[in-house]
Amino acid sequence: MRYAKPPLTLDQQAELLLSRGMVAERDSLKRRLAAVNYYRLSGYWFPFRNADDSFRPGTTLDRIWERYVFDRHLRLLVMDALGRIEIAVRTQLAYNHGHLHGPFGYATEVAALPKLDESKRADFLQRVRDEAERSKERFVEHFTTKYGDEHHDLPIWMATEVMTFGSVLTLLRGSRHQVKKAVASYFEVSATVFESWLVALNSVRNICAHHGRLWNRELGTKPLIPRASEYPAWHHPVEIGNERVFAVLTICKHCLDCLGLNNHWATRLRSLLGDFPGVPINQMGFPEGWQSSPIWRDGADAA
Repeated sequence: MRYAKPPLTLDQQAELLLSRGMVAERDSLKRRLAAVNYYRLSGYWFPFRNADDSFRPGTTLDRIWERYVFDRHLRLLVMDALGRIEIAVRTQLAYNHGHLHGPFGYATEVAALPKLDESKRADFLQRVRDEAERSKERFVEHFTTKYGDEHHDLPIWMATEVMTFGSVLTLLRGSRHQVKKAVASYFEVSATVFESWLVALNSVRNICAHHGRLWNRELGTKPLIPRASEYPAWHHPVEIGNERVFAVLTICKHCLDCLGLNNHWATRLRSLLGDFPGVPINQMGFPEGWQSSPIWRDGADAA
């Protein structure tokens, strides 16, 4: 089918929404449509639509805008947690991989990356070398100037600092189980669970980086939830699901607790929820009584 819809002016966009029953002051609606694309904002008014594209009675622009603003603050909070977790993962991976295989083993020893076949290993190493070449970090320039005649690759503790997070994830997934287990142990879960967490967090990171809707999204990449027999806090007295953003928030809370750095992240999340009482957190996957979970109840300000 050929797409034949013409572009609409701001006046036409506003008129369309008003004709469908959105309650708004026209000039305010136009200002917000000028700042936020119609289709980006449509993700936030979708739950208020009827089957014929009209809005349910009482659907106001302010109510929709509240969810949009909440989501923006939520993404910033999640990105703050992900940044801290990512740095710790890079640190733990470089430390454990380096001590097992030496500074250059990741590039020189096939056995250092047994989970990558020859083609994937070659692609990974080329990507890391390209990332190092593009880097403007002074330590890269210093190493290249001083040791470049002998070494074509950075030591792993430098390489992990210039890798994209996708490359870090490839390095972890390609490493020996001994390395994976050591990194995961720092975060107090199994290697299998932690690897699934990083894949899911990487997906969420991409959503946040592109300013995508996060708050009520069903996760496309679902993280594993630790087994009840080994990690009862994830199941009792509250069951932590893995389909919505609450799973990501709980993973962030758990990992930040493992870092032991006082940044009051959980308190800031509670404050955000309190600032936007009109946002239905059940659509984010928050279960009834979520604050009674040991993960959320203990050490809220120590995370």
